[in-house]
Amino acid sequence: MIKLFCLLTFFTGFFGLSQDQSYSVTNSKINNEYPHFGLMYLGSNKIMFTSFLLSKNGKVKKIGGNPVLTIYEGLLSDSGEIQNSLPVKINSEHGVLNITSATLSPNGKQIYIATQYTNSNRPKGEFKDSNFHLEVGEYVDGVGWTNFKVLPFCNPKYSYAHPAFSSDGKTLFFTANIRGGKVTTKGGSDIFRVAILKNNTFGKPENLGKAVNSYSREMFPFLSSDNTLYFASNRPNGYGGFDIYKSKMNIDGTFEASEKLPKPINSDKDDFSLIMNEQNNRGGFSSKRAGGAGDDDIYYFTR
Repeated sequence: MIKLFCLLTFFTGFFGLSQDQSYSVTNSKINNEYPHFGLMYLGSNKIMFTSFLLSKNGKVKKIGGNPVLTIYEGLLSDSGEIQNSLPVKINSEHGVLNITSATLSPNGKQIYIATQYTNSNRPKGEFKDSNFHLEVGEYVDGVGWTNFKVLPFCNPKYSYAHPAFSSDGKTLFFTANIRGGKVTTKGGSDIFRVAILKNNTFGKPENLGKAVNSYSREMFPFLSSDNTLYFASNRPNGYGGFDIYKSKMNIDGTFEASEKLPKPINSDKDDFSLIMNEQNNRGGFSSKRAGGAGDDDIYYFTR
């Protein structure tokens, strides 16, 4: 699914290292033949993820022949399993939104989603229909998430996805393929950050630089409570496909050189979308490794 996702947006050598025995990795029971990715915590006992939107009879909904992606939320058991998952409630007046990833603001009052333009907010001028952008919405009782607005720094010429907050809620990390100037993307997609200012305003997007980004593709950023940035990249010298990397953010906001996580977190297939709990001793990620249920599967781990 991640290869299809790369194609739909813009995000479209092996080393014989031994496995790190400090990690225990388990395939989640929620997996089936459909993709599951885009993980993000909702507090300490809930989780949000992306998968296909299903009709009441269990069939995948499609628009223009393409399956529709949406976000789900579920409870996390003590063992790490996802239970009682349901689609996140979004105001039906917005129509069917194709949502590839989402995150809640730390105060839980806003949701940030990566989606495509609809007839109600199509920008003027030329742009690619396949481009994604970021929107923010608010929750209204009895209605669900609503009043979505495109973030002001999103240029319709480019694609934006995978929003993720710093723990203090003052910085939004995301993936984009912005071109031009000091922020220009090095490869197919880079990881950026933008300051969240007062009165729902934003600073200017900042490319995280060569310590994080490469001439390949980077995506799915997540900043842990100890200021470690986890992300996926298909740069050379990986195990295969997309691998999960980490980079420590210093006090001054700069990043240390990225390093690849060991097996069994990574595999010779696509591994991405890693999240970590507040204690940094367990978390989850998605992978298309052998032995899964079919497509991108959710795995949970402890260390």
